Amino acid sequence: MISGAQLYTLRNFCKTKEELAETLKRVADIGYTSVQLSGVCAYEPDWMAEQLKQNGLVCAVTHYNAELIRTAPEQTVADHKTFGCIYVGIGCMPGGLKDPTDYDNFVANFKDAAKRIAAAGGYFMYHNHHMEFMRAADGKLYIEKLAEAFLPEEMGFTLDTYWVQYGGGDPAQWLEKLTGRVPCIHLKDMACVDRQPRMAPIGEGNINFDRVFEKADAAGTQFALVEQDDCYGEDPFDCLRRSYLYLKAQGIN
Repeated sequence: MISGAQLYTLRNFCKTKEELAETLKRVADIGYTSVQLSGVCAYEPDWMAEQLKQNGLVCAVTHYNAELIRTAPEQTVADHKTFGCIYVGIGCMPGGLKDPTDYDNFVANFKDAAKRIAAAGGYFMYHNHHMEFMRAADGKLYIEKLAEAFLPEEMGFTLDTYWVQYGGGDPAQWLEKLTGRVPCIHLKDMACVDRQPRMAPIGEGNINFDRVFEKADAAGTQFALVEQDDCYGEDPFDCLRRSYLYLKAQGIN
């Protein structure tokens, strides 16, 4: 697997193209060789391609505008290919599963887009949070329903270790269940501080990453992307650096 930095971690340093260019350089200086484009300012595909090239980085996956994915899937894939990426990601289910109709609407609105993305040479990627581990009225977990509603060639999963565990699931087990559909994973650790779960750099919490890495390798995962939504006042670059060093010690770089 190739380690990468999820730029949502650094969103406060990516608000302009000038900031984003500097942030990409700093990420590369840490040692990362891939990134996920998420939570960053607007950019032209050609400009992004040049920035990635200058810093020796590849774009593993994006979190892209949901409406553009739905209404312009072919152009979305073309833009992604300009900066060397085939994985078109959506950050969450529109509506956030606050109502069961959010699931129905997602399938209705994105099934065709997923097919068209695949036909254009891309791959639609769904990023989970904890709510996908709620049970629907039929007794199935929503993540199970999503895996059934979309064929493996239509949609993959950017499985998020923290949110799987937060939702009561086992990240390693779900990597096994979704084998062949998880080219990218989000790595964030879960610590317990003041009796509450909180995000932590990899290796500083309680998730069993030995099992995660074993199952990710078996599942065909290509990119291990470090994400820490909240650094609780710490420098997010330093949090990413500590995670990178942990991954490097495990042979992931």
